[in-house]
Amino acid sequence: MSKPNLLIIHTDEHNFRTLGCYRDLMTEDQAFVWGPGVKVDTPHIDSLARDGAICDSYYSSSPVCSPSRASFVSGLYPIATDVYKNDIPLKEGLITFAEVLKNQGYATSYLGKWHLGGEAKPGFAPEHKFGFEDNRYMWNRGHWKKLGLKEDGTPYVAARNNRGGPASRVDGADEKSFTTDWLTTRTLEIIERDQNQPFCIMVSIPDPHGPNTVRAPYDTMYKDMVFQNPRTMDFPVEKMPKWHRFGDRNTAYELNQRQMQRYFGMVKCIDDNVGRILADLEAGGLDQNTIVIFTADHGDLMGEHRRHNKGMPYEGSAKIPFVIRWPGKIAPGKVVNTAYTTVDFGPTILGIMGIEEEIPNAHGLNDAAAFLSDEKVVDDDRIVYMTTSTSQTIMAVNRRYKLVLSQIDDPWLYDLHKDPDELVNVYSDPEYKEIAENFKAELIAQMARYNEPALRKGRLIY
Repeated sequence: MSKPNLLIIHTDEHNFRTLGCYRDLMTEDQAFVWGPGVKVDTPHIDSLARDGAICDSYYSSSPVCSPSRASFVSGLYPIATDVYKNDIPLKEGLITFAEVLKNQGYATSYLGKWHLGGEAKPGFAPEHKFGFEDNRYMWNRGHWKKLGLKEDGTPYVAARNNRGGPASRVDGADEKSFTTDWLTTRTLEIIERDQNQPFCIMVSIPDPHGPNTVRAPYDTMYKDMVFQNPRTMDFPVEKMPKWHRFGDRNTAYELNQRQMQRYFGMVKCIDDNVGRILADLEAGGLDQNTIVIFTADHGDLMGEHRRHNKGMPYEGSAKIPFVIRWPGKIAPGKVVNTAYTTVDFGPTILGIMGIEEEIPNAHGLNDAAAFLSDEKVVDDDRIVYMTTSTSQTIMAVNRRYKLVLSQIDDPWLYDLHKDPDELVNVYSDPEYKEIAENFKAELIAQMARYNEPALRKGRLIY
């Protein structure tokens, strides 16, 4: 068989509970945290999980945009990419999975938000391509809602503010100019151009990250849906961890119904455009030899634990969707419960594709065997770690337990099977003593292995 193509559909700040394929893995109370029946139907993304594999314990290496994206493309933790917080450029000279594929004769393209080029905004077609040879439609920063093409084919932000600069407004965008649709159309053009050679395309859709606005009809599609407060939103503040940061700008005192409705609208628009891409691959006879991945950089708490946005070790923030389809190679309906972070993506996808060249000095694991095996359920107790951008919290997690160390509180250990809401600290419970000690030892060992600064400075309480 010829070399497989690779198509990555990557979203921004995407809560995994908004996808039907993830709700199918949960108990009803976890699947519908905003109320019974409150959901978005996502049949196209769900089809990838049905016809391929879904990962139920995939985490961001650091649950904010730039650090997670840097780890995803490089296979390195933030300490090695220099990108420990947003708006820091990716270290020059790093080899990405795209660079490896380019060396192997792949046509490589990137479209959408990059957020690894420093502070440029929007910053179309950054000078440093990091292996993505066609980066015409890549921009550095900004959640633009309306895009266009100039006569010479150069992209631009079509919505303008009162000073004539680019604006993150829908501004009458339609199915041709709204960013999710626009990026999909450009993706289909690149597929058509490169269909007779092996290609790697990564399309990075900036939704459903805020601002929570979307084009018609998605803007009113969920206008009658009423969202209830998640159970964790009403949990007493005094019983929450000290690292919770209650009272800052991301504190959620109540749900904004309109914001929630439009978030769902953005997700629905994304799913419809995933459907466009999948239909195009099938119509062109490319679906059988194209690996399709749907994933995100981090989540969005959407009111859980009285929080909006990301940056926390809670599941809604740190856990990301990851589904992958390759007909005939990855068993349909496979569920992978092994814990991974975004550093594992590069080494594993190259292994799945049969590429012998590796990302130099990658921190991530090549676990291609888990995806290519005939097993329908893959369980492993592997422990992975992640850090927040300020190193205020460090987390170790596997498919059942999560340990959080911080600078300002005693350790917190969660049993995610018995306590999926992450409300009860069992760290001092005698029943969990051995688990707590094993997790702490493994977390400290991994931090030492990768020169994690929080450990080096001796600031964590444990």
